[in-house]
Amino acid sequence: MDNLEIELKTHKKFLPKYGRLVELKKDYAKVVLDTTEEMSVDEYGLIHGGFTFGAADFCAMATVNEPYVVLVRSQSEFLAPVKVGESVIFESEVLMKEKRKWEVKVTGKINDIKVYEGIFGCVVLDKHVLKKAKKEK
Repeated sequence: MDNLEIELKTHKKFLPKYGRLVELKKDYAKVVLDTTEEMSVDEYGLIHGGFTFGAADFCAMATVNEPYVVLVRSQSEFLAPVKVGESVIFESEVLMKEKRKWEVKVTGKINDIKVYEGIFGCVVLDKHVLKKAKKEK
């Protein structure tokens, strides 16, 4: 059962198959990545790190939970391989929040074994990053 204490205000079109938001409250998010065959890169069922990173990034963005939050930097450690059929649970922790700048730590675990850790630098913008500024007349 999902436990969303507050409404998600960002990344609303993020597909749950790439990371399902299961808990959301002020300055905290929990995302579950249920890995599938389509995410694997070989006959052993190794999951491509991009799927792990994408779910972790979504966890960080949900933690900030502002409509126009963007990722400006990240540092990732892939600590153990992830295989098809495993579920990675990502949880966030706010390390720094200063005006528009945030730093969020995201940890990913499978059965209490840490497989991923990342630090995400986020910035909250006034408008969508792709929305063009109005030209002055």
